[in-house]
Amino acid sequence: MATIRKLRGRWQAQVRRRGMAPRAKSFDQKADAEKWARSLESELDRCGMLPDTRVAESTTLRSVLERYMTEISPRKRSAHTEISRIKALLRRPLCHRTLALLSNSDLATYRDERLRSVSPSTVIRELNTISHAIDTAMRDWDVYLHRNPCKLVRRPSPPRGRNRRLRDDEEQRLLDAADSGRNLYMRDLIVLAVETGMRRGELLSLDWQHIDLGTQIAHLPLTKNGEPRDVPLSSRARGVLQRLWEGQGSPSAGRALPTSESAVVQAWGHLCGRAGITGLHFHDLRHEAVSRLFEKGLNVVEVSTISGHKELRMLSRYAHLRATDLVSRLG
Repeated sequence: MATIRKLRGRWQAQVRRRGMAPRAKSFDQKADAEKWARSLESELDRCGMLPDTRVAESTTLRSVLERYMTEISPRKRSAHTEISRIKALLRRPLCHRTLALLSNSDLATYRDERLRSVSPSTVIRELNTISHAIDTAMRDWDVYLHRNPCKLVRRPSPPRGRNRRLRDDEEQRLLDAADSGRNLYMRDLIVLAVETGMRRGELLSLDWQHIDLGTQIAHLPLTKNGEPRDVPLSSRARGVLQRLWEGQGSPSAGRALPTSESAVVQAWGHLCGRAGITGLHFHDLRHEAVSRLFEKGLNVVEVSTISGHKELRMLSRYAHLRATDLVSRLG
């Protein structure tokens, strides 16, 4: 049994077991001391040892996130995005909590407050980052917690996946608007996005040394999921790349589309305005490309080989087939 005694105006709880160093802690309220002792004894009965909670009691969520940002985030492909997210998290009052005091109700309150100003998907990413940082501290940094409180917090329902596709003459309007814009590569970028299903970053990183116009294959050494991918080129895509190659003096290396991501983002907004198109993101062109591959009769394995999707669940979010295009196939 634990010993509860009043010492110098505070209540001290002490837990002793044969063969183990005693653990003691002081509290202002007797009930808090009793609760701490019961928790420690139940953990001792469960695992046969007294857990050292002192690190968790002195370590704040802020210090864990800062260490995670320094040691773990830089190893990820999404390092820049995650580091920006953590820097924003560090400004939240939640980060002043020690890990021992951090509760699932604290995190649930944080979730509800954030949902008033940001989207559910943003809150989900923030909670997942906090959860993984705590898991890392428990697993690798010798921080003992009975459980990760973030795993007990219900995540908000994610928004439905976008199903925006090009309508009527929108593709031609985009191309016409691109011809009158300042960025000389927007028309080619749009055509290649629709024809290949590549992401914007993949298109902008295309290097001539990885493009074989003879076999009509573009090789991507590193993609979003961390694996290389070979993308077959349609005759239309090959024609665009052939013209770019000749226009650049038939180089053996260098980027096929030498423009920056920020320039493309800015040009896309102006381009859609000139074309009179609303609600269309550049990434929607990937949706359009994947859906067209299905409409051409390619099966799931063939489409995933081109698009790079590993999970059917994710691939189905991009395959927004028009019902009118499927009527003829039903007979």
